[in-house]
Amino acid sequence: MSATPHGIRYSAHRPVVMGRNGMVCAGHPLAAQAGVSVLQKGGNAFDAAIATAAVLNVVEPLMSGIGGDGFVMAYRAGDDSLRVSNGTGAAPYGATLERYRDGIPMKGILSVSVPGLLNAWLDVHGEYGSLPLSEVLGPAIALADDGFPVTHYLASAIAGDSLLCEFPTSRAIFTRDGSGEPLRAGDILRQANLARTLSAIAEQGRDVFYRGEIGEAIVRFSEEQGGLLTMDDLNDCSARWQDPISTDYGDYTVFEAPPNSSGHILLQELNVIRQHDMASLGFGSAESIHLMVEAKKMAFADREAYVADPDYIDVPVAGMLSAEYARERAATINLGRASENVVAGDPWRHQPAGQRRSPAGVGARRRGPRTEQEDTTCFVVADRAGNAVCQLQSLQSGWGSSLVAGDTGILLNNRMTYWHLDPDHVDCLQPGKRVRHTMNPVMVFRRPEAGNGSASSGRRLTYVLGTPGADCQVQSNMQVITNLVDYGMTVQEAVEAPRWKHVGDGTESTVPHTAVDTLLIENRFDDAVLRQLRSMGHPVHELDAWDGVTGREMALYIDPDTGALHGAADPRYDGYAVGY
Repeated sequence: MSATPHGIRYSAHRPVVMGRNGMVCAGHPLAAQAGVSVLQKGGNAFDAAIATAAVLNVVEPLMSGIGGDGFVMAYRAGDDSLRVSNGTGAAPYGATLERYRDGIPMKGILSVSVPGLLNAWLDVHGEYGSLPLSEVLGPAIALADDGFPVTHYLASAIAGDSLLCEFPTSRAIFTRDGSGEPLRAGDILRQANLARTLSAIAEQGRDVFYRGEIGEAIVRFSEEQGGLLTMDDLNDCSARWQDPISTDYGDYTVFEAPPNSSGHILLQELNVIRQHDMASLGFGSAESIHLMVEAKKMAFADREAYVADPDYIDVPVAGMLSAEYARERAATINLGRASENVVAGDPWRHQPAGQRRSPAGVGARRRGPRTEQEDTTCFVVADRAGNAVCQLQSLQSGWGSSLVAGDTGILLNNRMTYWHLDPDHVDCLQPGKRVRHTMNPVMVFRRPEAGNGSASSGRRLTYVLGTPGADCQVQSNMQVITNLVDYGMTVQEAVEAPRWKHVGDGTESTVPHTAVDTLLIENRFDDAVLRQLRSMGHPVHELDAWDGVTGREMALYIDPDTGALHGAADPRYDGYAVGY
């Protein structure tokens, strides 16, 4: 038994939260409570997810909101269907390479891309929801109008963004009486304009945002500030339904979002590390960490070479996820030495017949879109009927552009900072193109042949998990999955366990895309492990014991025998799990 108060097999400082009727694990307790309140009113997991998403827009404004974008993975138990709603907006039609010849600013109006998140919210609600939109958005509207106490973390984030505290429309909301003095912990944050915007959406639907008065206000603000957004950009913005991609790991099948998500990275990582017996290597050993870091480097190198908006370029997803390719890549790992300057492999050779192209990408490019059927937050939701949602939504970095669009109350994103400006780069900026994203929702199903008892009749949803954290997401998710599958941790133990993050030069998503190669690792790992990693050539930099740079994981487990819901929220920030 662990010495920590809630550890079962490993350390845990928080208990696993359990419920039978519903579970919401979110980045703020008020958001999790809002999701559960909608379940208690008779709503389903999809209603609860949109309610949670909307409240996070209010209480965790630095992370996400309708001025940004996101992905929603939705599982409906009744017909065993799993789909992803991709709510990522494109670069504005005016966002040419010439316009950004001097570079992409990290903040301000020229960092703003078309916000696509609201389309995903409303598509999911329209397809799967059971309650009226007014009831689903009600908790967010009330919290925005009446206000809520600022947490210590939120207060620190406000004080840490000078533009937010200086720009007039943002300063009016996030500083004391609009004075420029940041709100402090315990101050009441009210967002009356955002409440009115959410109320208009509840009453009039998406058109008020993408074709009506809210959109017009956003465009007017953008034009006044010298930005690029137009009504054509908003009119043409839509979400699309996508089939997930997957791979097997142990007795499970892990599902991810397809490109333009980076979800393939997690699947590639798992494919490589499963060539070894992770359980025998032991949790937190230098050998297990080394293997995972090396798998990460390979998958990120492939992303740089091959992955962008699939409307504009063919992406060799099948090749990257093939078992043969994983064995080929895994065989190149030196188990005793960290690699340097990892280059992409050749997944095109492993594509199905008729889909193989040059690894240089020549001939793989498209000149325009094709017809397709249709700092971040993550939360996970499940209901008693077995429905579940994993959702990520983001403004890109903390506070996005730091600009509130006029009197709408909407913080605009800074997603343009993900673009490359090199015309030869696969993810080069092009007007109307969607940038490559780091967000990746995850669901894990136990395979029928691996089941026991009631699980043997068909695949069973077992884990739902995800995290914010940009390029760290697919790294943290890999670690949490190995914690659950290979080391038998409870969901709370898995998200609390010490983690690492590798930063690789030339593979970072945010401009300038360069960095010093570093293995950032929480100092709760044994000193002997850190020494061994250094001796293997890893550039180890020790972090504080609970450093949020390694992600803020949310996870739930569905007991296959009893249906009990087990929830966990990462203690690294304000997240909480609430069940009933």
